[in-house]
Amino acid sequence: MLIYRRLTEADAEAMRQMNQMFGAAFKDTKTYRYDQGDDAYFQRILGKDHVIVLACFHAGQVVGGLVAYVLDKLEMARSEIYIYDLAVDESHRRQGIATELINELKAIAAKTGAWVIFVQADREDEPAIQLYEKLGVREEPLHFDINLEEGNG
Repeated sequence: MLIYRRLTEADAEAMRQMNQMFGAAFKDTKTYRYDQGDDAYFQRILGKDHVIVLACFHAGQVVGGLVAYVLDKLEMARSEIYIYDLAVDESHRRQGIATELINELKAIAAKTGAWVIFVQADREDEPAIQLYEKLGVREEPLHFDINLEEGNG
């Protein structure tokens, strides 16, 4: 049985499991390490209203996860939600978990008054693109990472 829920301050261990799962899914275990962050760090971040972390559990283990951020807007009294990370453990893919995580986020977005959810997909990530095209409208914006080190620009 799959259980979906939003993580809270009490879920540091589940967040560690999620990071480990993200690392495997994104092939980036250096960034998404199980030992990243202590309990106090996760409690502080998971306790913030603008940080939304949803997990799918199977037999007590995180098998899917979504991390999103609420962005308050100044041009209008509304907010947007950005999906930053979304992944499902390889052994649980093609079961609708990612779609259900997004549906759970849509319910939260409706309650908080957000007017849109948006997500970025890499061009080579065809499964993600297919999922997002099924759920929303495709745009083709450009993305730039602005380095904080001097001399890069």
